Amino acid sequence: MTAHADREGRTDAPGRMDAPSPSEASGPAGFADRAEVMGLAGGADRAEAAGRTGVWFIGARGSVATTATAGCAAIAAGLHPPTGMVTETPPFADSKLPALTDLVFGGHDTLDCPLSKRAEALADGGVLPHGLPSAVRAELDAADAEIRPGGPLPGDTRTDQELIAAFAADLTDFAHRHDLARMVVINVASTEPAPGPGDTRLPASSLYAAAALRAGCAYANFTPSTGLRTPALTDTVASSGLPHAGRDGKTGQTLLRSVLAPMFLQRAFAVRAWSGSNLLGGGDGAALADPAAAAAKNAGKERVLADTFGTAPEGEVHIDDVPAMGDWKTAWDHIAFDGFLGSRMILQTIWQGCDSALAAPLVLDLARLLARAHEAGISGPLPELGFYFKDPDGGTSAALAEQYATLLTFAERLRDQA
Repeated sequence: MTAHADREGRTDAPGRMDAPSPSEASGPAGFADRAEVMGLAGGADRAEAAGRTGVWFIGARGSVATTATAGCAAIAAGLHPPTGMVTETPPFADSKLPALTDLVFGGHDTLDCPLSKRAEALADGGVLPHGLPSAVRAELDAADAEIRPGGPLPGDTRTDQELIAAFAADLTDFAHRHDLARMVVINVASTEPAPGPGDTRLPASSLYAAAALRAGCAYANFTPSTGLRTPALTDTVASSGLPHAGRDGKTGQTLLRSVLAPMFLQRAFAVRAWSGSNLLGGGDGAALADPAAAAAKNAGKERVLADTFGTAPEGEVHIDDVPAMGDWKTAWDHIAFDGFLGSRMILQTIWQGCDSALAAPLVLDLARLLARAHEAGISGPLPELGFYFKDPDGGTSAALAEQYATLLTFAERLRDQA
């Protein structure tokens, strides 16, 4: 994920804002009412713009957002198959999801490296196919032109309320200029430390989340950062009438844990200890070198075990920053368990992959699913999208097979919803 500058140090920040009121965040009224607030197409114009969906990335110049933007362009042009995109499989064919060709990209970031240059660096690192950045240069440049400065950076004297208003204005302007029917805001920035009890400011992720609500956008937090999960936004989230889904995308090690943990439980094996280690570089590695940020990340990894077994087994997850690995990571798990008559056994797993390539198709899935839910008038937390998250919004099973079944039921609901 991107080394979003506000994740690296927010020191001078003026007093905390009051959370935006329900009216400021747009209320629980139908989409047509929210459209006036956001500047989106409404009424007769809505049918004409029905297929145009804005995808606004927080951390828009990071590895995940760049990979998703370039990948969407490549798939839409027929250059590559949609490998890893669940929404491109047969069960979703009739769910009325927005077409990949109708997604319009923009975002916030505190970095200024052009997307085309970022894509070239990812290609050099083997994340993107050689030659792809050149093939989709026009699409990358179009998205790059829609990236607005994020914040707050050191020295920014704006209050939380002023920052939220500025971010929301960026969203509204983007939607108006592109005549969008709806927008989805997805946080893919680097992990920030959890706020402390004495913090007087909202964390950056919550500022962006509040702006999304104010602008009438569906929202997903693909990071372990706070986002909507702050008491300052509780009432606003509940009254917004907007769909939102989860925290912390499930891409690798935790994905595997959500498959293996139910196996041990169903097979009646006694898991004595479950330990893990992660080696990674890139922006995520640098951000997670901060113990507070690593603690926020590990909480999600450990939750799936606690949710499955009722209590977390002995053992911890460790994260090591290895800059030479770039956007690649290695995740190792060591599982100690007892079999029949107390026989001691061990299972070890090694997951080696590219985090950006694992995350990008899921991010595109979420953008399409949330946009369709918004169009269908579905609001509030969507536990049906727990398949994608370590920490879903709303109650849901931690077992991947059960989450997938729930997701397919949601696809049927979207198909049948007017």
